[in-house]
Amino acid sequence: MSSLALTVVPPVLIGLCYALLMSLVRPPHRRKLNAVMVAGAGAAYLGGGGLGGWEFAFTAAATYVAYRALDSWTFVGIGWLLHTAWDIVHHLKGSPLLPFAHTSSLGCALCDPVIALWCFAGGRTPRELADVVREKRVARAKGVVGVGG
Repeated sequence: MSSLALTVVPPVLIGLCYALLMSLVRPPHRRKLNAVMVAGAGAAYLGGGGLGGWEFAFTAAATYVAYRALDSWTFVGIGWLLHTAWDIVHHLKGSPLLPFAHTSSLGCALCDPVIALWCFAGGRTPRELADVVREKRVARAKGVVGVGG
């Protein structure tokens, strides 16, 4: 397996596993737990301080988004995408999330958007996601617009 595949595949699989495991948590606790996870992710780089005072500014912004995420899957997704952007900045600066793992921020930047996509889809279980897809296919076959969103 190429080094690119070894860099990309595990973080994507971790994101998928995260979504699957979180699907076991019943609503509305699922969204609230994800909001807490976004808050934690927002403070993940504080210990390293690789970007100085910007670490505090980012944590403040992430905290606001996490608070809004308590009531909104969209804000949970936004929180994961914000963290993705911060991961990329840290990776490019050479200040990784885990100092002993040089590509840890890159891995996080690949994992987080997978989680964000699941959140933008409403944080649904695999069965619920399959039902939505099935409803849309049936509606499309019947010529009905706007079903299942």
